[in-house]
Amino acid sequence: MFVLLRQLHRVLRQAGLPRRSDIRSLALRHIDAGSCNACEHELTAASAPSYDLQRFGLDIVASPRHADALLVTGAVTTRMAVALCRAYEAMPEPRLVVALGDCALGCGVLASADELAAPLDELFPVDIRVPGCPPPPDAIAAAILARL
Repeated sequence: MFVLLRQLHRVLRQAGLPRRSDIRSLALRHIDAGSCNACEHELTAASAPSYDLQRFGLDIVASPRHADALLVTGAVTTRMAVALCRAYEAMPEPRLVVALGDCALGCGVLASADELAAPLDELFPVDIRVPGCPPPPDAIAAAILARL
């Protein structure tokens, strides 16, 4: 075990990842409100080792009760509006809302207007806006970290 840990430390030093002196943490609850899954792929890439959001203290959690921020992707559909509101209400105060991608920001339309609920910023106060279709992983990390 000791040999593996020593090799891991050597690899981390060789990779040259910057160390953060101001350690912070933020638990994110991701909800797909009706997207095309492009933003989800970029969010997965942001969590992968090349970007590694967890080294900045950003982690995706399974329950809104454990979350500090609600990360919403996609245009809010009528079928997801109630579930999204319930997740928002289940979060402890103070809570943040992150709109990830142009659809969550109300810039893109994936279906007819009959299938869409109100834009996300009409349902909740949006604290962090990450524009793009889809936004690249470095923009996702930069936007969330800039708010912390």
